[in-house]
Amino acid sequence: GKTTLLRQIIGSDHKNDRFPSTSTAKTTTADIEIILAPGPFQAVVTFMTEHEVRCAVDECLEDACFSVIRGAEDGIIAGELLEHREQRFRLSYILGAWQQKHPEQGTVQDADFMFADEATEVETLSDDEIVGNAEVAGNNERLVEYVGRIKIVVAEVRKEISSRRGDFSDMDNANQRDEWREDFTDVLYNNQDFGRLSLDIMDAIAERFALFEEGGAGDFERDATGWPALWHHEENDRDAFLKQARWFSGNHDRQFGRLLTPLVDGLRVRGPFQPAALDLRDDGRKLVLLDGEGLGHSAKEASTPSTKVTERFPEADMILLVDNAQSPMQAASLEFLQSVGNSGHSHKVAVAFTHFDQVQGDNLSTSAQKINHVQASTGNAIASLRESSMAASVAEMLEEQLKDNAFYLGGLNRATASIPRGFILQMRNLLERMQQSAEPSATIEVAPIYNIVRLELALRDASDGFKNPWRGRLGLSYYEGIRKEHWGRVKALCRRVANRWDNEYNGLRPAADMIRQLQDSISLWLDSPAGWTRNPDDEYEERTAINAIRNQVFINIHILAERRLIVAQRGGWQTAFGFSGGGSSHHRAERMARIYDEAAPSVSSVPDARAQQFLDEVIQIVCDAVVDAGGSVEGVPKREPASVR
Repeated sequence: GKTTLLRQIIGSDHKNDRFPSTSTAKTTTADIEIILAPGPFQAVVTFMTEHEVRCAVDECLEDACFSVIRGAEDGIIAGELLEHREQRFRLSYILGAWQQKHPEQGTVQDADFMFADEATEVETLSDDEIVGNAEVAGNNERLVEYVGRIKIVVAEVRKEISSRRGDFSDMDNANQRDEWREDFTDVLYNNQDFGRLSLDIMDAIAERFALFEEGGAGDFERDATGWPALWHHEENDRDAFLKQARWFSGNHDRQFGRLLTPLVDGLRVRGPFQPAALDLRDDGRKLVLLDGEGLGHSAKEASTPSTKVTERFPEADMILLVDNAQSPMQAASLEFLQSVGNSGHSHKVAVAFTHFDQVQGDNLSTSAQKINHVQASTGNAIASLRESSMAASVAEMLEEQLKDNAFYLGGLNRATASIPRGFILQMRNLLERMQQSAEPSATIEVAPIYNIVRLELALRDASDGFKNPWRGRLGLSYYEGIRKEHWGRVKALCRRVANRWDNEYNGLRPAADMIRQLQDSISLWLDSPAGWTRNPDDEYEERTAINAIRNQVFINIHILAERRLIVAQRGGWQTAFGFSGGGSSHHRAERMARIYDEAAPSVSSVPDARAQQFLDEVIQIVCDAVVDAGGSVEGVPKREPASVR
């Protein structure tokens, strides 16, 4: 519900404006930045690179091809083609939805799934925003052609694989079928007709840019190959501005076949946005609101928060967790709070509990009882963090912060005028707290003193704590609570890192995992200084002084992880991605394990040169942060350069 809350804050009507887009499905997949400021409405949209789009198209085609192997009907084959397995890239938005009906499947009537008293609100679309029937029919004809060509490609590749190792249907167990599919995929990507089909789909995508360029406003800027890099536009009229912006953020099914939403990498808009409710308006309010992909948008709900999110912590004045009051503080929220706390940003966090109007039960008849119920869930969640790898002082800071910075909201998907006054007041309190968050905090004139010896012990656990779960994911050893990842997902991760597109894929986040383990261990160590430059006046001074160090460490640990794990190991990632043929998934896993070991060597009581260099780099980051905060570090060993040793 975070984007629905964002709509309320900027006064975007959910029927007429429909910006940014919302739905119960995964909707916000690009970074959105909204600047509340006077003047004209302005927008800049950046797009995925041509190579990234081609990669997503190939993966959609791959899944569609294998659905043919499984004996799927045309509608299922088209469905695999039109929605990427990661559910972030949807070709149906760009190429149109599959229209063919299959009588044998029966007809689903919408009325059969509606309550008698349920009102249906119709969203407003102008005629020039609706894709016409003739264009819909043309799009569907093209999809039918694609499905036919997919079947031909599959028949050709299947024949080649079957001549060598038998047919997929003859495989006796899941492991054999998985190996067959891996072999099938390698041959598929080398098939010329598969490549031609992929290029034809890329041409169809390029046509959508051309269609918008002919009939839309604004200007495109293109890269050296002619692929659109960004689009920018300025408009004084709010409705006209949003009408253009929706083509890059919309998800209405009557616009399928023209929407450019899946191709967008980032969207920044600026303008005099104001909430619809009069008592929420404030012309002097200055906010920059950042919205991105939700924590639950990965199949792995409790995966480590993405570096795309965590690297924003230092620059944000408030970190707002939008959670569901019906089932608050589940695994993804806890992982997020742990990351916020151990990075030293506890003082920035706030939580907005949505769906508060739907918190019901015989024991919850009053609003006060409902608030107490949600607060109890929050307290239990923080207690569980305290029992894991979070310092007691950090847990206490989070608990105190959330007690005073929790907001209870409901009915956000309704028109503002129909939202009960209690929720409007809560929203006003939230907006005031947002504005106040930019006020500078008081300067602290005290700093901690540390002894570095125990930090080396903490870093031993961090290195293995990062690598051992990954050995479980790669199927190289058993790790409790971690299942082996499918080779297709692992290869997709390698493809993105090797090509410098990203450092993660759909919940597989090695850089984020390395950062998390290092930061958690360092945060615990920082919580127990050997002394102080002077006696702190109170716990607030202690916490604030240590958090300043945590903040700086967190920034530099991001840089360290990216350099050691991604940049310095680029050749290793390319090698891992390049494996093909029999046993390639095992070779890829072994190469990735070697990458991780080179990036974060295991630290023993007598570390080798690689491990010592890793230790020295991390210790230097911590020492610099402590000294910059006005503190000092004792017991730092003077070591000879590794080449001399």
